[in-house]
Amino acid sequence: MDALQLVALIAVSAAIAGFARRTPVPAPLLLVAAGLAAAYVPGVPDYTLDPHIVLPLILPPLLYTAAVESSYLDLRANIRPVALLSVGYVLFATVAVGWLAYVLVPDLPLTAALVLGAVVAPPDAVAATAIARRLGLPNRITTILQGESLVNDATAITAYKVALAAAVGEGVSWAGGLGEFALAAVGGIGVGLILMVPIHWLRTHLREALLQNTLSLLIPFVAYAAAEEVGASGVLAVVVVGLFLGHKNWKVDFATRLQEEAVWKMVAFILEAAVFALIGLQLPYVVQGLGRYGIGEAAWYAVGVFIAVVVVRFVWVYPATFLPRWMSVRIREREPEVDWRAPLVVGWAGMRGVVSLAIAFSIPVATEGAEFPARNLVLFLTFTTVIGTLVVQGLTLPPLIRILKLPGRDRYKETLAEAQAQSEASRAAEERLDALLADPANTLPPPLGDRLRTVLERRRNAVWERLGAVNEITGETADDTYRRLAREMIDAEREVFVQLRDARRIDDEMMRSLLRRLDLEEAAAYREEAA
Repeated sequence: MDALQLVALIAVSAAIAGFARRTPVPAPLLLVAAGLAAAYVPGVPDYTLDPHIVLPLILPPLLYTAAVESSYLDLRANIRPVALLSVGYVLFATVAVGWLAYVLVPDLPLTAALVLGAVVAPPDAVAATAIARRLGLPNRITTILQGESLVNDATAITAYKVALAAAVGEGVSWAGGLGEFALAAVGGIGVGLILMVPIHWLRTHLREALLQNTLSLLIPFVAYAAAEEVGASGVLAVVVVGLFLGHKNWKVDFATRLQEEAVWKMVAFILEAAVFALIGLQLPYVVQGLGRYGIGEAAWYAVGVFIAVVVVRFVWVYPATFLPRWMSVRIREREPEVDWRAPLVVGWAGMRGVVSLAIAFSIPVATEGAEFPARNLVLFLTFTTVIGTLVVQGLTLPPLIRILKLPGRDRYKETLAEAQAQSEASRAAEERLDALLADPANTLPPPLGDRLRTVLERRRNAVWERLGAVNEITGETADDTYRRLAREMIDAEREVFVQLRDARRIDDEMMRSLLRRLDLEEAAAYREEAA
């Protein structure tokens, strides 16, 4: 893939993802469909997934952004269901799907079938949570799906390595497999714990936002590479560092947070768009590689594996949800009541994605003279499973959630909690201001002191106003009207600055400085809307 092809992929993917935001279709599904269609358009170059790029260069930043945006406290509160899905389910799916594929496909060795099971075991880290957030699922379900996606890739990659060693005849025992799994897990967590403190120290002691954001872009790659270098799980290292830094992000200065949020949103948007487009573009490659298997025969195997993947997830999810509650009084007391609808959504939200394809593409044709059996068929079955889950489950998950009428997020309750928190914070700030102004060293002219109090009062009232009545003419709350009028005033100032620059009464440098002040004021006025 040359530079022009890469630019074209990113540009077209971003355009499709942007268009998807204006439609009810989730962006991952539209991107995959576009990739499938483009794969057979004359003139479109071959875009083959390179696992040496996807795993170390694309997976770490995607995991890092998800980890930073996750809640460490929510994940800790739901550690049991998250662990059962991200570790227990992945291992169960590896064995169960592998055995079913072994029974279904003639002449497929059990070891190769287990490799297939490990490859298709982890649900995608992006698609399910993106749909869950868009549809306003209850926080607990979203947290569980997000927590699963953060860790399950590490489990699947380790299981794949063990199964691959057995498939190519390198000889691996149960004890050896468990030892490698323990090393990957403990080592990955250990590397993350070692790195997170010095990285956080650097983030809080670097005084330039530009340097801090440069460090931020390097963090996931450093954590991943450091863990993989010692034979540990790079995925877990990235997740541990991301969770810690996200939990401590309030200690970083505001300029860094503003820049960092914008930078990582752009990075995640570009990577996610390109990744899902790449999935669809793999179709010609996997079909051409089927070899002795006819497309019709392979299609029947693909349907069987897809059904196995879907059914096995439900076979795990329902017992894992209800058996621990039935067996433990403590779990029933600590965790909220669950009915049959929540595990149905969690079970159906098992879309596979680019990690499965990247692992499958990393299967070697041969290792030290030992050929991997049925490699091309495993690639095809992985591709069809990824496409099948994204299309079938991805398209039906939103209507399923609507039909089940799960209790969504209580927006009124959330706004009330936000208003109460802001009120307490404003009260503390007012007390601090009174104490500071009482010191002769902090004497201010009355208008400036009044301005500080006005800004404070504005913050205190803004959230409460969202709970109040709306304007009968515009349908806006008082807070909405305030922000709209503030923007109109700022736009008027901005136009004057540009006119003065064009008339050469101020230079460009001065204009940029003045515009930056307006930008910061506009960002402050619209912070609630952006959130």
